[in-house]
Amino acid sequence: MRAVLIAVAEAPPKSFSGGGYWEAMHCDMSGWFEIRVDGPKKKEHFRLFCRLDYEAEGLDKPLLVIIDGRSKPIRTTLSDEDYAAVRKLGDEYFSRNPRPLA
Repeated sequence: MRAVLIAVAEAPPKSFSGGGYWEAMHCDMSGWFEIRVDGPKKKEHFRLFCRLDYEAEGLDKPLLVIIDGRSKPIRTTLSDEDYAAVRKLGDEYFSRNPRPLA
């Protein structure tokens, strides 16, 4: 996941081609991106839910922000409640400016 984050952060915003590891999300998660990585035994998926922040005060470059991480067994989906919780964390992050950067 670290290698994907570094590659995305070093690329111009929204132009990174993630090869299945970095994907734009849709519908209720529009504006979100996820990093997808399989676990070591291919029985689990790990996800990082990210946003690009273009409006953080005092910064001249957009931020790649990791909002939340989740895992799930392979061939399953996260629940609507999981996605709602991720969106809520994102709303909390974006409600403050200057941004909480720690």
